[in-house]
Parts: sequence; C-alpha cells; structure tokens
Amino acid sequence: MPTSQATTRRRFLQTSTATAAAGLLLPSPSTALATQSANDRPVFATIGLRNQGWSITQKTLKFADFAALADVDADVLGTNAERIQQRQGKRPDTYKDYRKILERKDIDAVMIATPDHWHTKVAVEAMYAGKDVYCEKPLTLTIAEGKLIEKVVKETGRVFQVGTMQRTESGQRFLQAIAIVRAGRIGTVRRITCGIGGFAPSPKIPVVPVPAELDWDFWLGPAPKVPYRALPEMRKGYGGGVPLYSNAHYAFRNWHEYSGGKLTDWGAHHVDIACWAIGANDTGPSTVTPLNYTLPVEYKDGYPLVDDMYNIATKFNVRAAMPNNVELLITSDGDNGILFEGTKGRFFVNRGKIVGKPVEDLKTNPLPDGAIEKVYGGKVSENHSANFIDSIKSRKQPISDVWTHNRMLEICHLSNIAIRLDRELKWDPKIREIIGDKQANSFLSRENRKGFEIDM
Repeated sequence: MPTSQATTRRRFLQTSTATAAAGLLLPSPSTALATQSANDRPVFATIGLRNQGWSITQKTLKFADFAALADVDADVLGTNAERIQQRQGKRPDTYKDYRKILERKDIDAVMIATPDHWHTKVAVEAMYAGKDVYCEKPLTLTIAEGKLIEKVVKETGRVFQVGTMQRTESGQRFLQAIAIVRAGRIGTVRRITCGIGGFAPSPKIPVVPVPAELDWDFWLGPAPKVPYRALPEMRKGYGGGVPLYSNAHYAFRNWHEYSGGKLTDWGAHHVDIACWAIGANDTGPSTVTPLNYTLPVEYKDGYPLVDDMYNIATKFNVRAAMPNNVELLITSDGDNGILFEGTKGRFFVNRGKIVGKPVEDLKTNPLPDGAIEKVYGGKVSENHSANFIDSIKSRKQPISDVWTHNRMLEICHLSNIAIRLDRELKWDPKIREIIGDKQANSFLSRENRKGFEIDM
C-alpha cells in the first residue's frame, strides 16, 4: 500500500484507443495530450532512486508532478520521498514493487534509473501499461533487449527517451563538436577516440548479512540468485558515503551480471556522440577488435571463474571499424572525452571543454548560423527532461531515441563480448548478428531468472 494519499493533481487528458497489445487500452500517439490544458502538468513516477534516479527526478520537477516512487531500498525510498515533498509540497506515494506504479491510471510517464539488468523488464511492462518512458543509459544489458524495446515502442506508440543527456546538455559542447565535423572543419574523419576511463579491481568480497533496508532478492530480479557480498567496514547507509567495495547494490557496474562496466556506462555517452557525428546512427561496425585489456579475474569460455570479486575489464583498448574507413577507438587510457581526427585537423571535447585549432578558428571563421540547431533538429531544449516533456506533448520521439541509442550501444556490447572471448568479432549491421561465431552470438541475449520474466 502507498505510504501517502494519491496525488490530487489533474493528470494529462488522454484519449484512449483500443489496441491488441497485451489486451490493454493504450493512448493513441496521434491524439494523446492533444487537448492538454496549459495549466495542467504531467504526472510522473520514478523507479530506482539511488544517485542518477534522484538527478533526473530533480531536473524534471520543474515540468511535472511526481505522484509515486519505487525502490527496493527503504532508506533510499524514504530519503527521496522527503526530498520531493520539500520541493513540490506533497509527498509522493512510495512502493517497493514498481508494478504498483504501473497499475495506476493517474501516472502518465515513468523515469527508470534502476541498475541496467532491470531496465528492459520495467520499460517494456511500463509501455504495455500505457506509460511513456524515460530510461537511463545504458538502455540494455544485451543486444537482444534493445531489439525487444524497439519492437514494443513501435507496437505501443509510446514516447521513449534515453538518458544520454550529452545530446542536450553540457553547454552544447557536443552539439558544437558534431557541427564542426559536419562543416568539414577537420576534413575527412579518419579516427575518433573515446576516452571513458577504467575501473579499479577489488579484493575478495565476503558474504555478509543483507542490510535490513534492502530486498536483495528483488534487487537481483532477472539476474542469477547469489548471496549478498560487501566489506563490512565499508558498508554504509544511504547518505553516509558509497562503499568502495561491495556487491551490486552499490557497485553494480563492476559486475557483468548487472552491467557492462565503463564500456557501456561512459561508452554510452561518448560512442553515441561519435556515431552521431559521422552519421552512423542506423548502421554499425564491420569488426570489433580487442587490442589489449586487463580482466581482474580468470575467465573461461567468456565467463568469470570466481564470484567474489569484480569481473568487469579494468583497462582496455578496443577498435571498431566503422563505415567510410573511420577507426573508432574506445579506451580506458587518457582524458575522459572524445578526440576527433581528420585529414585537416583534430580537436577534443568533453563535458567541461572543447579545444583544438578547429575550435580556435571559429573566432575568425564561425560556423554558419543555425549549425547547432541543424544538428539537434530544432531549438535545443532547456535540458534532457524538457525534451522528454515536449516529446510527450507532440507525440514525436525525443532527441535520444531508442533506435540510434541501440545502434551505438551495440558497439559497446560487442566490445565487452570481444574482450570476454579474447577475439575479434565480425558484425553484420543489417541483421545485427555476429558473423560465423556461434559462441559469440550466444552472448547477444540472456535468460531472465525464473519468476522475473518480462510480462508481455
């Protein structure tokens, strides 16, 4: 049961049309919100509140009312409910089970910031429940999950925004970078290097009692059932600091069972911009090659042989052969950011700066008027949440759509598979499968744990 009364805000006026999808009534994308009053605000809920969950919720409070929250950690849930109450004057209802949110008819959209292994299940079920979706990056744990989400977006007509906010925010530096490339200021692009950093290895992490505030089995959800591990002296409550070493509850990106490490974390940001700049949003690489890497534990046939240490690659250099002879490098070395190199020059961009001679030359030879807006497809939104809100109103897919996101994320997923199997992979971007490698293709999907299958 919710811990407070349901929201009294008026929800968005929606016109429903019958659809065969899962036997539900879903809003028609052509008519939903068409008669929305200027004084009404959409009603949102957030599923998964730790760290990024609060960040995207906080950005969106300017544009929407939050009626409900869900998290399997009671401390995280309570802390964020109080935060929202302070800002909007009404405490949202709180749930451990996100499905209670999907049952509610007053909620128009959900924001998903669970660990990666939960994204697809929650997102698909939310769309079938008639909700628009904002989901954090990386969108999926596997390539097959991306294909499923695309299918359901098309089937239901829901608006779906992915949280690759560099497309909208960061002072428009990444949009400027793309505009520089497209204006030919570095000539023909030859190489793009995405520096995304690495992870430190962990010591052996012992099994310890599950914290009282956490439903560990539900946190694991679709992933295999394993005991909770943490270094007891480092385990602290929410707001008291994040443990350096722990199981997935805090450090899920360090485990292949729940994420893809930095390759899908920061890779989802920088590889996205790289692909956007060279027009590779609807294609992919011909090969993905692990040049060198360090795995913190021993592997056999692509799987770690121990379960009490982080198992994500800590250091790596991967090369993807992109269309038009562009070499895409993804590395844990050097500065975090993107280095574009062409036949006439090079420049570097990250969230804090954009530097290099082609950038300096803009002082005397600026980009054409509207160059950044042309990249974005119109006026750049105030922030990523604002773009999502505008898309809900227009019923058009947002700047970070699922199709372009999945295409570039496939490169990141393939990089992890290549490292785990220690070999180059040949990729067919048309059928989106690995060529001539049955074992590698087996890593394109994973089976959900029994009891946590996706409700179609």
